[in-house]
Amino acid sequence: MNAAKILFVCTGNTCRSPMAEAILRDAAKAQGLPLEVRSAGVAASNGMPVSRNARLVLENSGIRHDGVSSSVSAELIRWADLILTMTGSHKMALLRYYPEAADKVHTLRDFAPSAELAELDRLRGEREMQRSLGRQLGGGEERRLRELESAALSGDITDPFGGSYEVYAASAQEISEAVHAVLKRLQGDEHR
Repeated sequence: MNAAKILFVCTGNTCRSPMAEAILRDAAKAQGLPLEVRSAGVAASNGMPVSRNARLVLENSGIRHDGVSSSVSAELIRWADLILTMTGSHKMALLRYYPEAADKVHTLRDFAPSAELAELDRLRGEREMQRSLGRQLGGGEERRLRELESAALSGDITDPFGGSYEVYAASAQEISEAVHAVLKRLQGDEHR
């Protein structure tokens, strides 16, 4: 089987996309999956090191990443089988310049179905059931539903640029959850 080629894209290619690249590469290696993974930025300067906090977050998770930034190019777009962006605006920028790649460009969160989406569907169903009975969701469930709906609307991975270590760690957690969902989806596609 040929290795699938996955490209992660963010803005400067020093925070989110290199973390996603490193996390996916590490997880695929641990599972023996043949993946080639790269990252780039829509506004990146070539050759910049990964941000200090991104590197520290990865190292503290036992993941090493020594790459440097690179700008999105037509060559990278052609190389990739799947392109996962960190935000909807990154996706739109790619589609504006590379419309031929439309079938392989997705936001990371849109491509990675999550437990949160399942919970959102469940709570929406419960709300409709309660409404049909003339009742309302409990306060905690209603708050959780609003949180999930807000997150689903954005679909973006939080940009930690310039933030503290904790901000980077939270962003890396978002990325890790989505990347592991991507792996599950890719494994499911492989067995069809």
